[in-house]
Amino acid sequence: MAVRGSPVVPVASHLLDSSDTLPGGPSHDTDAIYGYPHSLPKPVTTVFISDLHLTPDNPGLIGHFERFFENLLSNDTKRLFILGDLFEYWLGDDSSGYLGQDTFEQQLKRASDAGIDTSLIHGNRDFLLGQAFCTRTGCKLLAEPYLLDEGGHRILLLHGDSLCTEDIEHQRFRNMVRSSEWQKSFLERSIVDRNQLALQVRYRSEQGKSLKPMDIMDVNDQAVAHELDKAAVRTMIHGHTHRPDIHRILHSDGSVAFRVVLGDWSQGPSYAELTTGHLTLYHADSYQEINLGQ
Repeated sequence: MAVRGSPVVPVASHLLDSSDTLPGGPSHDTDAIYGYPHSLPKPVTTVFISDLHLTPDNPGLIGHFERFFENLLSNDTKRLFILGDLFEYWLGDDSSGYLGQDTFEQQLKRASDAGIDTSLIHGNRDFLLGQAFCTRTGCKLLAEPYLLDEGGHRILLLHGDSLCTEDIEHQRFRNMVRSSEWQKSFLERSIVDRNQLALQVRYRSEQGKSLKPMDIMDVNDQAVAHELDKAAVRTMIHGHTHRPDIHRILHSDGSVAFRVVLGDWSQGPSYAELTTGHLTLYHADSYQEINLGQ
């Protein structure tokens, strides 16, 4: 299943206002919580999120997170996939209280206890999430990439930074911090030392981004094609790049694959939902939808 090297083409999106209609539903008010109309509760099979970058010193983001999870509980969501960078940074499972992240863990545990099957993939900021965190929250940690079979629809899930192969500096850093030797050495340090080191790394990372061309921090088309071919799938969902969109990719046989990119939460929740073969991406005041059965 080879993928042509031609540029991806974004699917048209629609801005929502008070007169707009969600796919298959009546009009809704613009104060609806992140795409769910207050007047139209609906069952949602599976929800995908990434790049929340949760931190206790961002009350606006905390509000988004709490209201979003309340909405998941009220809409009969069955499964939640968190595709990396749930936290701004993570120093190890013993650092939750030190970082003030334990309140977020409680929200995840509440969702899990309510019957929402919650799974997560490591991101480039929370790659040290481990089994103790999973035990406390009821989450499951998935290997990356993860192949999801949902109602006969095969979907490849990744954080997304592994696809940014032209960012050589980031790939070197990724390989280093994902090694068991580095992680063991890091986790043997005191929490205070780990925090200082993490702050230095974050500062250098932000400085480095300002000097990099934007295109090398996006995914590489050949890397995307390789992962699609290897998994033999037509749909991929990832985050990391903070560039929410749905891209069409033409295969050499004329069939179409989709790359769904989740956004970050700086402007509010960005998420995708899968219901009866329809995958919808919500970000800010817009949405895009594809039918996986076509």
